[in-house]
Parts: sequence; structure tokens; C-alpha cells
Amino acid sequence: MTSNYFSGFCLSKEQELFYDYLIENDLTVNGFSYGAIKAFKYVYETEKRVDTLQLFSPAFFQTQDKKFKRMQLMFFKKDANEYCKNFLENIAYPSDKNMDKYFTQGSQEELEELLNYTWEKEKLQSLVDRGTKIEVYLGSKDKIIEAHKAIDFFKNYATVYFIKEASHTLQLKKDINE
Repeated sequence: MTSNYFSGFCLSKEQELFYDYLIENDLTVNGFSYGAIKAFKYVYETEKRVDTLQLFSPAFFQTQDKKFKRMQLMFFKKDANEYCKNFLENIAYPSDKNMDKYFTQGSQEELEELLNYTWEKEKLQSLVDRGTKIEVYLGSKDKIIEAHKAIDFFKNYATVYFIKEASHTLQLKKDINE
């Protein structure tokens, strides 16, 4: 069995965070946050059979204005290390999960792509028409994306799971460092 998991921005090998939801088989593709964009693009462009596409807290910034996106890029350019440190804290909130072990430095190009990516309804529908089941997982305490706006967008193309009291990484407050 091959892994079809795509990591989030500034992260590597974090899929263990999603083991409660993760389907691992040759016919499933999954991704977290920025990795959800990469997973979606992969499934959309591949001719291989994909039964299920799992999107964990997909990066969803198309409802944000240009000023918000410019500010994010400006802060990253000013001090990428501080930006990433703050980012790791925000993706974990409100859990106590330490994200440092998954950290890998992200690039400005990746940040630009995730901030400016537009999910297209026609492409989502084409996957549904191909027979791919799309699952979207969102946390109610997400400090990165506006989860309610993501629900409204994805609900017509996917089964959406809204996890009460969960962070962007879908962790709960009770999840403490191991």
C-alpha cells in the first residue's frame, strides 16, 4: 500500500494527527490544509482511480480580501521563522499539541499559492461525477480558516464533518503532548 497523503504548509509527516479519520489505501488520497490543495489537484489531474478524497481543514482563503493576503505575505517576508512559529501555535489552538516535531520551513511561493488558491465548483463537481467521494473535515475552533464559510462552500460536493471544539489540526483541548 502506498501513502497518498499530502502535508500542510510548514509541515512534514503530520498525518498521524489524523489517524482517527485517515483512510490509508491505494484508492484514497488525503491532505491537510495546504496539502488538501495539492491532494485535490493530484486527484483532479490523475487518470488513476480514486474512490475517496479526504480534505483535512483545507486551506480556504478565497473569502479573504487582498489586504489580508498581502499582510500574511508581508509578515512572512519580514521574519519567516517568527511567522512559522506563530503559525504552528495557531494551527494547534486550542489543543496542547506540540507541532515542532512536524515543522519544516515553508516557502514564500507555497504561502502565496495557499493564500491565493481558488476552489472551483466545476472541478469539485467533476470529481463527484467521476465517482470520487469527497470528505471535508473542519474544526469549530480553527484559527486559520473561517470554517463556517468553508462548510457553506463544500457542502454541495462533499460530506462535511464539523468537529466541535477542534483546532485546525482537528485536535481537541484534551489532546496533550505525549
